[in-house]
Amino acid sequence: MVESNKMRLQKFLSQAGVCSRRKGEEYIAAGLVTVNGNTVTQLGSSIDIEKDEVKFQGEILTLQPQKSRIYIALNKPIGVIASCSHSYPNEKIVLDLIDINQRIYPVGRLDKDSSGLLLLTDDGELHNKLSHPSYNHEKEYIVTTVEPVSQSALKKMADGVMLDGKKTRRAQVEQLSRFKFKIILKQGLNRQIRRMVEKTGNQVKELIRVRIGVIKLDSLEVGKWRFLNKNEINELKISVD
Repeated sequence: MVESNKMRLQKFLSQAGVCSRRKGEEYIAAGLVTVNGNTVTQLGSSIDIEKDEVKFQGEILTLQPQKSRIYIALNKPIGVIASCSHSYPNEKIVLDLIDINQRIYPVGRLDKDSSGLLLLTDDGELHNKLSHPSYNHEKEYIVTTVEPVSQSALKKMADGVMLDGKKTRRAQVEQLSRFKFKIILKQGLNRQIRRMVEKTGNQVKELIRVRIGVIKLDSLEVGKWRFLNKNEINELKISVD
């Protein structure tokens, strides 16, 4: 068998347009997939995409042509919602800022009152992996507070605070000035940083996300966007494999 013709069965189901890889695993375990007439229930099984006949619920599958995927970094302004749909009249969403015809989706959340780096893509598999809680990619923020931020407050946030009955994961925190600090999280609870700061008796004045994993905001202007380069895309994919 030629090595380059090998493909995991759940990946084949995904690329044939049947379902996601994760759903494919469920279909395989349920005995809904056959290879050369034999039911395969073993997860992780590989096939030869040129020689083997794969059926899902009795229907022969063929690979769909692989279209070029889109990966975008946006510097989201304050007041713009990280959503694909207009829930309320006159509200601006991130898709209003990106002038392309293809349908793309924001990865994760960045609340309306915050600005900074937001990733968008039409790669459903990567989107799901990046959005899943088990993916521990770092997200870095620069936070400006209303009152001076104390060392004890920074330590409290670094060690974790109670939100929704659970303690937040440990975070990397560094003071930048009396009213400003940097924080790196590996989770993304709703309005997490604002709520953490409130737990210390302070409030957030400005919140900017400057990095997601290997992708940095750098000099990208507010309201502007760019395509990720090949190295950035590869690094993102490697980080979730």
